[in-house]
Amino acid sequence: MRIRCEDLNELIPVHTAVTQEEIDGEKVFRVTKKDKIMQFDENTIVRLKNVDFHNGIIRVKMLSRLLPDAPDFARGFIGIVFRVNQNNSEFESFYIRPTNGTTNDPVRKAHGCQYFSYPGYTFAYFREFGITEYEAPIHHGLNEWVQLTAIIQDEKAQFYLDDEKDPVLAVQCMKHGKAAHGSVGFFSEIGTEAFFKDFEVVCND
Repeated sequence: MRIRCEDLNELIPVHTAVTQEEIDGEKVFRVTKKDKIMQFDENTIVRLKNVDFHNGIIRVKMLSRLLPDAPDFARGFIGIVFRVNQNNSEFESFYIRPTNGTTNDPVRKAHGCQYFSYPGYTFAYFREFGITEYEAPIHHGLNEWVQLTAIIQDEKAQFYLDDEKDPVLAVQCMKHGKAAHGSVGFFSEIGTEAFFKDFEVVCND
């Protein structure tokens, strides 16, 4: 089954504000945090109504800007969520940090993208325990459209950016396990003005 999202009425904001706007003559979704403003890796998401996703492909184009009042540590975090449960208390997620994609700082460069699993397995958890396999460098910056393709199969996930042949990040064991399922949608973080378009979901089962 193939699902395309073009209508604001198909979306449910969770601790976020979502509007439909135009950029260069194209309709896009704009997402910003509404609640939990200064908390990291929270359920500040927007999800599709009436979708139960398990395995398949998620495609979306994303563009990130920093809000005028963004704190110094803001990185333009922008990404997707999937297998979101009914009360929005559990999901898997992948996002990029565009300001880290263009920095010359090798430490920040290594943290260009991130997989995390809400609620327990945040980037803070991974860093506290020295777990590095859920992050990777990227080469994308602020204010540019990035095509994200996520291929989800049971407990595994591969994330591709633009037309790159190899995944920017491959996750071998997602934290909610291979049987998890639920909705899909967008993720926005601290200080980010997040834009999304061409959102498409292919359900394989």
